[in-house]
Amino acid sequence: MKICEILGTKIAVTNMDETVAAIETQMEGLRGNYICVANVHTTVTAYEDPAYQKVQNSAAFALPDGKPLSSYSRKHGFAEAERVTGPDLMGRLFARENGLRHYFYGGKPETIRLLSEKLRETYPHLVIAGMESPPFRELTREEDEKAVGRMNESQADIIWVGLGAPKQENWMYRHRGSVHGVMIGVGAGFDYHAGTIKRAPMWMQKASLEWLYRLLQDPKRLFGRYLKTNVKYLWLTRGKR
Repeated sequence: MKICEILGTKIAVTNMDETVAAIETQMEGLRGNYICVANVHTTVTAYEDPAYQKVQNSAAFALPDGKPLSSYSRKHGFAEAERVTGPDLMGRLFARENGLRHYFYGGKPETIRLLSEKLRETYPHLVIAGMESPPFRELTREEDEKAVGRMNESQADIIWVGLGAPKQENWMYRHRGSVHGVMIGVGAGFDYHAGTIKRAPMWMQKASLEWLYRLLQDPKRLFGRYLKTNVKYLWLTRGKR
């Protein structure tokens, strides 16, 4: 994939069809590696934290989940750049009868329970290799090794990691090479597919206002984060051509 560097983070220039095709056709080469789903928050965080930027740039590729990222790419010579959101990527891969085995790691226990019900109802052909909600605390070395062992024993092709940024990216980076499938960090993707969080209306998504819709649903947790990173992103990318 072509790359557009945004504040030091290498963002893939791609679209949904190309991304799905890359995952399906390059599965063997992707095993043990990971895919980041980047947005304004992760990009600004990476700009301010070189260690986290290394994590982002060490991925097989970082997808432009946030529309401001794909818009930036288009303004900088990549007219073909499109947004590829984590929840939409999940849905596209779930719908395809390609025989891939899916493992879900993250989310609250109730979210995992609802996710299991929704997926089995919506995608009856989907091969669910395993699901688990790890403790919110840091796992011991033994607990972590057992979790990885369960993933590998399940023969999962894709391990969906829903731990939230930057935790999920750091987790994938630490486990590259030890997990046999390809890891994809999808943040709140579990909640969207479980139905515990609603997606913004399409007009808000197209207008780059999905962050506002999420903020209205969870203002206490997201207000400070969005205020800080959104303003910084606009300031840092101002005037760049």
